[in-house]
Amino acid sequence: MIVATTLMAADAQALTLYTAGPGSLAKKLAAGFQQQSGINVDIFQATTGKVMARLEAEQANPRADILVSASWDTAEELQQRGWLLAYDSPNATQVPAQFKTDYYVAQGISALGIVWNSASGTPEPHDWQDLAQPAFKDRVTTPDPALSGASLDLLMGLQNALGEKAWALFGRLKDNGMIIAGPNAQALTPVLQGARAAVFGAVDYVAYGSAQDGESVKVIFPSSGTVIAPRPMMILKSSAQPEQAKAFIDYALSPAGQQLVAEAWLMPARSDISAKRPLFSDLRLLPAQGAQSATRETALDRFAKLFGQR
Repeated sequence: MIVATTLMAADAQALTLYTAGPGSLAKKLAAGFQQQSGINVDIFQATTGKVMARLEAEQANPRADILVSASWDTAEELQQRGWLLAYDSPNATQVPAQFKTDYYVAQGISALGIVWNSASGTPEPHDWQDLAQPAFKDRVTTPDPALSGASLDLLMGLQNALGEKAWALFGRLKDNGMIIAGPNAQALTPVLQGARAAVFGAVDYVAYGSAQDGESVKVIFPSSGTVIAPRPMMILKSSAQPEQAKAFIDYALSPAGQQLVAEAWLMPARSDISAKRPLFSDLRLLPAQGAQSATRETALDRFAKLFGQR
């Protein structure tokens, strides 16, 4: 009985975090939180699509306490479904209003850009349309927006800004041999290896880390604009340990937690924490909504059909 009671107490002191990455950041935040609080954090890290699929599959027996997504729309959807617990962290005071609601708050922010291999023998691109030029024939990859929330945000941003011209651009990219490579990492790998020259719509923080490690890649934010992807943190209403979950959110938004976010090459959510990369205020952004705005499901279906995935 003593052993059983001890195990139950240990279980009660463990949190489960589902995160769309980066995995190394989640581990560092979990370690820092455990050192501060004594509470262990179990981590499941995968793409946004796989994380959401797991949440759906576990709906009858929820396991996650905290979710970090790569897409703001994920949090909006879960709030509308009534799955989230409202929480306003005292450490969110320095987070700009656009990156927080009563139910979720950005952990950090990424942006999408072109990642170009400077040793590829291709001219340096400056805008999205440059990758449809003959110099990049069969040399471009892009993440699958069905597997990457951030890539879907870019698809929507281009659709909102350009309407049918966005789809004409995707048609030219397809004709020029651009391939849908899977999740973000699978799109970047052939560019790092030199098999391809550029990624259309790469998540920036991964490439910044690769460049720091000595890879010949450059992150380019297109002159016509791009999208940022605030990565929302949220507490599931089904959590059996809401107070511990709130404490984790507090830690992730603390100066120490936000410094870990910055070290992962993301933009910190807090405006008072410095970063070693451009911030969202330095970028030209595509509109979040537009006259030609389509639903995400419609855009995904059209994209898949264009590239022969359906």
